[in-house]
Amino acid sequence: MTEKPQGDKPGDDSAEEAVLKAAEEAVSGGASEELAAAQREVAERTADLQRLQAEYQNYRKRVERDRLTVREIAVSNILEALIPVLDDIGRAREHGEVTGGFKSVSDNLETVVAKLGLQQFGKEGEPFDPTLHEALMHSYSSEVTEDTCVQILQPGYRIGERIIRPAMVAVAEPQPGTQTTGAPDAEKPGKSSGDKADGAAES
Repeated sequence: MTEKPQGDKPGDDSAEEAVLKAAEEAVSGGASEELAAAQREVAERTADLQRLQAEYQNYRKRVERDRLTVREIAVSNILEALIPVLDDIGRAREHGEVTGGFKSVSDNLETVVAKLGLQQFGKEGEPFDPTLHEALMHSYSSEVTEDTCVQILQPGYRIGERIIRPAMVAVAEPQPGTQTTGAPDAEKPGKSSGDKADGAAES
């Protein structure tokens, strides 16, 4: 009966372990590559989704902005067409003709246009501003110290910061020669008289 060499068994175990280790490494390496590929694909899909979401948000903002712009233009056109009616109501009110049912209608109309953003401006006594006022009449006055609106011939209207119509006004400027030149000029006559008094005393 022949016996196997004693060194055969350890050698076989080492070979088997080497084969198993190589197989595990092959499986592990393949899994790592598949995992890395899957992670790359997920990252790409996530980036695509984020880009689409950003584009959609920008689209929504643009549509909303365009919608608001169209609304503002439409409202502005309607309000601008109603300004002559508001002028007639103002003239009728000045003559005491806004009474009864007409007063109710005019008050409601003014309330509605105010809610839509139409603002009236222009008051007597306020400084003249060429960006807000249009001067139709001009005069001089000793009662003003700067260009001043002394009469509102027609009120102005605006929507927000947009001027639809400037206020038509009569402007008064300070009277030429009414402004004093300051304290030094006022002291000159006194100094002259003082000089004369000193001269008289010397004589």
